Amino acid sequence: MKRCVDVVVAAVAGCLLLLPASVIGLLVRWTSRGPALYWSDRVGRQNQIFRMPKFRTMRLHTPAVATHLLTNPAGYLTPIGSFLRRTSLDELPQLWSILRGDMSFVGPRPALFNQSDLIALRTAEGIDELTPGLTGWAQINGRDELSIPEKVRLDAEYLRLRSFWFDLRIIAITVWRAIAGDGIAH
Repeated sequence: MKRCVDVVVAAVAGCLLLLPASVIGLLVRWTSRGPALYWSDRVGRQNQIFRMPKFRTMRLHTPAVATHLLTNPAGYLTPIGSFLRRTSLDELPQLWSILRGDMSFVGPRPALFNQSDLIALRTAEGIDELTPGLTGWAQINGRDELSIPEKVRLDAEYLRLRSFWFDLRIIAITVWRAIAGDGIAH
């Protein structure tokens, strides 16, 4: 059921957002050198690596680490990178990952391939059996401000509580926080 809902909603959203996404892609290209999309190696279900697209918000040759690990993250942002991150518009291309089945709308955010501490803790809790999500319980409860053990605790809580209604609650809170720009790395 969840996969069916993901595919239908992602297809409809993709059609509705095609024009705005195209404009964003052009703006990324016009304001900085390099491609509009950044493809990141991420850890998916059963710790399988997949390539996840995002609109590029960082300059070329930015180290492939979590943003909070950069010494001066703002120094790596493209001219429109802060806006795209604040509004979460950089995440729109992930509809492609949802259509492919690499991601779902709700689940734990996919770890970077090199976040071995996060991957190991999630695997120990059985969280690696979940399809990663565009948003998740940890995302709406602190996002980048959370420690890795706290993220894993919230991901494990999602694993226990997951349901259609819980996913709807997470999506509603995500939309509210994206509009408010609350808890989003700049």
